[in-house]
Parts: sequence; C-alpha cells; structure tokens
Amino acid sequence: MKQLVFVTLLLITTACASAEERDRMEVGLLLTHPIEEQEWNRQGYEGVLQLQSDYDAEVHVMEGITNFEETAEAVEQLADEGVNLLFGHGSIYSDMFLQLNNDYEDIHFISFNESASAENVSSMHFEGYAMGYFAGMLAAEQSVSGHIAVIGAFPYQPEVQAFAEGARWHDPDIQVSARMTESWIDDHAAVHYLDELADEHADVFYTAGDGFSEAAIERAADRGVHVIGYVTDQSSVSQETVLTSTLQHVEELYLTAADRFLNGTLEPGRHSFDFADGAISFAPFGPAVEEETKEWINEMVQSYAEDGKLPHESEQEEE
Repeated sequence: MKQLVFVTLLLITTACASAEERDRMEVGLLLTHPIEEQEWNRQGYEGVLQLQSDYDAEVHVMEGITNFEETAEAVEQLADEGVNLLFGHGSIYSDMFLQLNNDYEDIHFISFNESASAENVSSMHFEGYAMGYFAGMLAAEQSVSGHIAVIGAFPYQPEVQAFAEGARWHDPDIQVSARMTESWIDDHAAVHYLDELADEHADVFYTAGDGFSEAAIERAADRGVHVIGYVTDQSSVSQETVLTSTLQHVEELYLTAADRFLNGTLEPGRHSFDFADGAISFAPFGPAVEEETKEWINEMVQSYAEDGKLPHESEQEEE
C-alpha cells in the first residue's frame, strides 16, 4: 500500500465566542489526491483551515486515500488522535464510511455528493444540475458557430447531463457535444478533446473537471474559443477566454456542517445546497459577455433561486 501523507495543524489563536460555549471539535479530512493536484482538494483543505480559524479546532489532514484499506487505516489513526468530525472530501468515501461508521460511534462522518443512511453519517450535496443547466444556456447564447461542448470527468455528473438540456431549451437548434476524460485530473485527455471539438467548430466549452480545467482553458485561449470554468473563478487563466465560472462554495458547506455539529443539529442523511443557499453561483462575467446577456442569465438564476423552477419548468407551468 502506498505511503499515507499525514499532517496535523494546531491553532493557537482564541476561539470565537460561539465555539467556546460548546464542546471542542477535532476535525479530520481525507483527500483522494495531494492538495495541490486539484482545485476541489484545495477547497476542502481551505474548508478545514476555516474551521481551524473560526472554531479553534485541531485539524488532521490525510492525502492520497483512495480505497477501503487506506480509508480504514486512516479512520483508525484519526480516531486514536481524537477526531470526532471527519470529512471525506468526495463521493468516493460515502460507501466506505457506511462500512466503517458502526465501529466509531464517537465520530460523525461526512462525505460529499452521495447518499448517507446511518445515524452518524451525513452527506453534503451540491445540486449541480441547475449549475450545468445555466452554463448550457449561456454557452448556447454565446456561441457563434452553433456548436458547443462539455468536457466532463464522468458521465454521472449532474452538471454534465444538465448542460445539454439548458442549451437546447434556449436554442433547440444548438449542437451539443460531450466528452468524458474518466478522470478529474487528466489534462492530456481534456486538451485532446478540446482540440478535437474545436476542429469540428465547437466555440464554447464547459470544462467540468477542476483538475484539468486550467489546462483546457490555456488551450482554448490558443484556439480562440471560449470556456465556462468550473468550481472556482478561473478568469485568471485567461480573462478573454473565460466567459464566467460555475462556483461551488465548498468552505460554506464546511462551516455549515461544523456549526450544526457543535449545536447538536447535524442530522444524518443527505443535505442539499443550491443557488438559493449561496452554495453555488456564477463568477463575474468576462469581457466577451454583453451587459444584456449578463442581465438575462442573472434574472434566470434569481428566478430559480426564488421558486426552485428551471426555465423549462416555469414555461410548462405557464402553458
């Protein structure tokens, strides 16, 4: 088995008043890849650092945990360290936590974007469908060629599935292509697919994989096509190329989970978060997006945040 990376972080500053009134929280974080390899991993790391800062929590981070054997070993080690709130930063940990939780009743397990059905297991879920839907609408609006594309990591991503629906609702004649890298970090595959589709005149891409999105944006800049970024604001890669980015505010979910944990209100099961919760949003728009288009997409998103209905659902109700 490969060597595990183990990091312990201690905070020496004073806790905020709300945390002082409750039992101390000791936090563990499991990551599938090194922190620097994925934007998603970096966000998880920053999430626990926020808990360290806000709640005077001791934080233990373990990287490169990718299978059940490694996870079981990591959980045992973290339990010995006194961890009582454990984040598995990804859907991969959901089933593994459900196999381990009965042996660790003093730990509350949290995974992401999957189901959870045990008394001490919760899942924090980003509702990615609307995020992809609105990205598809914007891509269709911005396309000159009438051909847009999504490069995703895996076909099960709801934002990948929604991209085509949003695009075709806005423009029934739009051509939508999709390619999957089968990896969150495969730069080579993402760049290959972008080249392939740009050769077929796709001119707006949604790069729905945080580990490869930056490399794809760099190639898109070379090819003179536009991109909607993923998870974080990626305009710094190429302002002229990036139309906007679909943001997932991971740190907000960590703070929500920690606050509920300390208050005794962290329920088991799946907790969903969307635009209405401030957990998902669009980054500032790039110079290629006209003011009229910004206003239009913002109005659509605001309407969805208020009533929970995507544009085609509102249209069906009116009919």
